[in-house]
Amino acid sequence: MKVYTKTGDKGETSLFGGKRVLKSNVRIEAYGTSDELNSWIGLIRSQKIEENHIKVLVEIQDRIFTLGAQLAADPDKPKLKLPKIEEGDILFLESEMDRMDTALPPMTKFTLPGGNDVVSYCHIARTVCRRCERLIIELNQTAEVNYLVIKYVNRLSDYFFVLSRKLTIELNAKEEFWEARK
Repeated sequence: MKVYTKTGDKGETSLFGGKRVLKSNVRIEAYGTSDELNSWIGLIRSQKIEENHIKVLVEIQDRIFTLGAQLAADPDKPKLKLPKIEEGDILFLESEMDRMDTALPPMTKFTLPGGNDVVSYCHIARTVCRRCERLIIELNQTAEVNYLVIKYVNRLSDYFFVLSRKLTIELNAKEEFWEARK
């Protein structure tokens, strides 16, 4: 199979199920942003971090592909066999955040992104995840999106924030806090 098909040369692409839509369609924006997020996760996973973080990130990347498949499916063909985001996927993220949180000092101020390359990548992943969430919410206004997809992406951005704080400690980076001007 060739990577290039030439079928998108006029600004359209196909959803799973065959329906053609513009590449600027919010559905395409949503799953394209999930793909961008997956690439940032790959960059984080490629850094020198603990093996457990890598295993979790691989699991998350798998779930991002699942989420992308659901977003890329033609809503007029509900019988398509697709993998699903499940409540257990959300519980997995919550469990990982709870585990990491036990080693973190309490937060009393907003954290400034940065302090280390890997920590910064986590903040970029968090913000791309939030953009993906906004696009999914926008899509949900015109085409129903599974509630668990929305819930998963919301929790995932929280996960990247907690991971950024945990990696700040593990990598001996300095956590900088925002101080409002008076």
